[in-house]
Amino acid sequence: MKKAQIKPPVFTVLIEQDEDGYYVATVPALKSCYTQAKTLEELYPRIREVVELCLEVEVPVIMKFVALQQLELANL
Repeated sequence: MKKAQIKPPVFTVLIEQDEDGYYVATVPALKSCYTQAKTLEELYPRIREVVELCLEVEVPVIMKFVALQQLELANL
């Protein structure tokens, strides 16, 4: 009998750059799951590490990426 292969979870990661030039990554499916780094090369392994740490203490919310939208509020 063949074992069923379990697909590893896939997470959407939002990467932004703050006013100081740091890259900030957040994972919407996991509460408080974020990290930052000065370069993208430093950021990518940190994202994997923080997701693994978050999965030790919480169950992800099942989400499907649909779109990304920026909203500018001119009066603020």
